Amino acid sequence: MSADTDSRLANRILLGLALGAVAGVIVLAIGSAAPAVLDGARWFATTICDPLGQVFLRMLFFVVIPLVFASLASGVVQLGELADLGPLAGRTFTLFFMNMAIAAALGLVMMNVLQPGNRLDEETSARLIQEYSGQAQQHVAKSAERPAMTPATVVEMFMPRNLFGAFVGNQRNMLGDVLPLILFAIFVGAAGLKLPPERRQRFQDGLETVNQLMTGIVHFALKLAPYAVPAMIFSVVVKVGFDIIIALGLFVFGCVSMLLLHLFGTMSLWLKFLAQRSPAEFFREIKDVLVTAFSTSSSSATLPAALAAARERLGVSPSTAGFVLPLGTTMNMSGTALFEGCVVLFVAQVFGVHLDLAQQVTLVLLSVLSAVAVAAIPGGSLPLIAGLLATFGIPPEGIGIVIGVDRILDMTRTMTNVGSDVVTTVVVDARQKAAGRA
Repeated sequence: MSADTDSRLANRILLGLALGAVAGVIVLAIGSAAPAVLDGARWFATTICDPLGQVFLRMLFFVVIPLVFASLASGVVQLGELADLGPLAGRTFTLFFMNMAIAAALGLVMMNVLQPGNRLDEETSARLIQEYSGQAQQHVAKSAERPAMTPATVVEMFMPRNLFGAFVGNQRNMLGDVLPLILFAIFVGAAGLKLPPERRQRFQDGLETVNQLMTGIVHFALKLAPYAVPAMIFSVVVKVGFDIIIALGLFVFGCVSMLLLHLFGTMSLWLKFLAQRSPAEFFREIKDVLVTAFSTSSSSATLPAALAAARERLGVSPSTAGFVLPLGTTMNMSGTALFEGCVVLFVAQVFGVHLDLAQQVTLVLLSVLSAVAVAAIPGGSLPLIAGLLATFGIPPEGIGIVIGVDRILDMTRTMTNVGSDVVTTVVVDARQKAAGRA
């Protein structure tokens, strides 16, 4: 797509987003006096809007596995020399950790200042837990199924006995376990570097063909976005309602503020001082990427658009973009790390559980580590948050308090995740070029 086409598409998606939200608010206002209207709107949201949104999302999910494999393998092959992989990987993982640690720390500072959990009365928190107890129990059950993190489980996480079984047919995570696929793609790319030049070029051309085919499917999906996005937003608004938003308003405001501060504050500093780029110009160039991330709540669904923006509009070298962005989609979850820490502290405050400074520092580290394991799909962090709550002796069922507003926060933290991924890619690319390796 051209830059003008991208801009028009982003504007249409934004307009649809606004129209869907306004329509939802109007229905809620009318529904307060006429409950039958609200019931009908919720039926319409479930029966019509949700399936339309799922068509859009699943068209994007179709391409994720082949795109991650082809992009990563191609990114490694384009390095030219196997020795160049070490510096690229070192810079990438260092920035990933710094990004998530800063975000998690910002979230905990906010929670200690605002303390929104201490402002909910017992009746409100009990009602919220009861309302979402069924969903909470599902996430608690999923967290209980996760084995303890040991060297053996780390090996199993990255190198399962059945590679294809790890990321095919996993209905729970929709996209399966992508970490083994990432490692396999890196191995394939590294082996491709050992091929004779002519065969290596043919291999690289084949990977690029896969990339182009998957990008074509994404363009088909994006034509549906101006209609699917307002449908999804309308569904969220009419189902969440006013009561829960008001009860958790301070928590939502604090989380959203910190997510936006990290994306447009911390990342602007990285752009200015580490990549020597104008933050304002950068964020204008990726406006459509951020809108897609916000509306889909999926880093994976946004990966194709992020790759296209990095290569075509930001001038990032294909090898860097193909290596950093697919990894970032799975591992560089700064918004998720921030959110997880905030939820644990919020539920702790609601239940009167005090976490001292040492425990909160531990929480930052655990938030970073667990964010890496989150599936890059809507709601992927909830089972891990239930596990974190149990780790600190907080009732895991307390996750039910935030499920009602998780969709709203999920959109914002996904936008932060994706924006941070693109910033990290630009910074890594600048460092690579400065070292003469791009």
